[in-house]
Amino acid sequence: MRLLTPILLSLCLALPALAQRADPSFDPKKDVTLDFQKGAVVVGVPAGAHLKASFMAVVKKEGPGTLTMGKLPPTTAKDELGDGIWHGTVSVPVSGQGLSGKVKLYVTYQPCTEGEGGVCFPPTTRYIQVMAELIPAGATLATPTATPAASPEEKPKEGAKVEAPPAPPKAPNSRPEVPAAPASTGLLLSLLLVFLAGMAASLTPCVYPMIPITMAIVGAKGGGKARGFLLSVMLVLGMAVTYTTLGVLAAKSGAAFGAFAQKPAFLIPVSLLFAAFAFSLFGAFEINLPPSLAAKLQGDGSRKGFGGAFLMGLVLGPLSAPCVGPVIGAVLVGIAQQGDVWLGGLQLFVFSLGMGVLFMTVGTFSAALPKSGDWLTRFKQIMGLVVLGFAAWNVRFIVPEWANFTLWSFVMLVGSAVFGLFEAAEDMVGQIRKGLAILLLAFAVLLGLRAVETFLSVELLPRGGGATAAKEEHAGWLEQDLEGALAKAKAEKKLVLVDIYAEWCAQCKELDEKTWPDKGVKQWLAQNAVAIRIDTDAKRKDLAEKLKINGYPTVILMDAEGKELRRILGFQKPEAMKAWLEGK
Repeated sequence: MRLLTPILLSLCLALPALAQRADPSFDPKKDVTLDFQKGAVVVGVPAGAHLKASFMAVVKKEGPGTLTMGKLPPTTAKDELGDGIWHGTVSVPVSGQGLSGKVKLYVTYQPCTEGEGGVCFPPTTRYIQVMAELIPAGATLATPTATPAASPEEKPKEGAKVEAPPAPPKAPNSRPEVPAAPASTGLLLSLLLVFLAGMAASLTPCVYPMIPITMAIVGAKGGGKARGFLLSVMLVLGMAVTYTTLGVLAAKSGAAFGAFAQKPAFLIPVSLLFAAFAFSLFGAFEINLPPSLAAKLQGDGSRKGFGGAFLMGLVLGPLSAPCVGPVIGAVLVGIAQQGDVWLGGLQLFVFSLGMGVLFMTVGTFSAALPKSGDWLTRFKQIMGLVVLGFAAWNVRFIVPEWANFTLWSFVMLVGSAVFGLFEAAEDMVGQIRKGLAILLLAFAVLLGLRAVETFLSVELLPRGGGATAAKEEHAGWLEQDLEGALAKAKAEKKLVLVDIYAEWCAQCKELDEKTWPDKGVKQWLAQNAVAIRIDTDAKRKDLAEKLKINGYPTVILMDAEGKELRRILGFQKPEAMKAWLEGK
């Protein structure tokens, strides 16, 4: 017993450590199960792994009909990056219209293993085939069925069983009906934002001055409140037809356009177009319809009556395009990414209602609008600043970090001019504007310095403790330049350590925070290797296949000629990494 006791105690102490080690044999295809149950695609991972919410998607690429992915269920935890994740299984609701026969559902997911050796695999896409009658129509889920509904393109592991996901863990005082609230709340909030965007669009210089003229053309003034109200309603309904049609067309393009809208080939031209809209709103140049087309749309002023009001509403969309275009464009991109025809039409209908508030007010009460003046010019410039900010935000994931800082520095600099940096402050309002302008100028300078720091890899400004620590983690490391690292290693007669990472990889961040700052690891690297970090997911995609990268993080040790000596996959604790570096 004296001999067995320490052995048993050692085993007991070792079990938690063993449980925290990731399964090195995890396969992102074979070990992730796909099924279709109760109107939802069910994706499952084994214990010790999780799925990231940001990459989950279900689309249909071919065949008749359309498919819409419903709202994702609440996540069960967060990873090191603060992104939502699911453990076990997750059920992704879908609905369809006009489907027939066997439907291929393409499922994109990203699995990560946890603990020491944990790996984040690149997003993986597989498909399952589902009979069309088992996919619920519209937003209503089908009734549960015991018949096998899906046939994956590869068989699950023997004995694997996928069940509908359990309900999320309840808080001590939670109620069963609470999870349903976010869906309606999110819809109402999105509609409110779109409605406010429509009201803001009616205040732009392309629309606001036209309101009293338009209402006079359709005969709303002087005919009584009831007639004025009905004429205004007809005009707004005409506007609604134009914009709702745009929303439906954008939603019909669905996932195909939504996927394309995430690519640089789309994002860069769109951002340039929005920047052009912004400078037009700043007064740099005018964007107008051809005079002949504008004259046809405006007509000869004889469009009185309900039909004329409706027709005038139809043509107000093209007439207001120079100012409303950026707002509509942003909404349409979001609608196309969601691919929901009903929601797309509803959002643009609500947008037109917001835009029609002032038209209805003037038409009903014959209200006299405040005269155009300096306030309208400033509102136009602020709208331009918002549009310019959207252009910078739109490309945030596809440009280098220093370029991001540069773009936002430019936006802040333009904002300081918009708020009157170079104007005299004659009253209280002017002084407040001047203060905002100076604040934006300060932000512009700080962001500009950050851009210089990032581009030149220097430190010009003091940083907080966390930022300093993050900087020290990779002090002396090269970035992205494998060729330069090999040349330097050859000159210094050292090895090359390559840390392969991705921005979305939580285990990479864990490696940065817990392993690379270790004194023993840093000392070994300083004496024996040239260290380099490479993002093969976004910045050096050309090296992903060459280096045979299958998961993140991957650490490779190679000689100065580029010959791989050994590699290790996933997060490693400092002691394990040091032993690996030393070849133990």
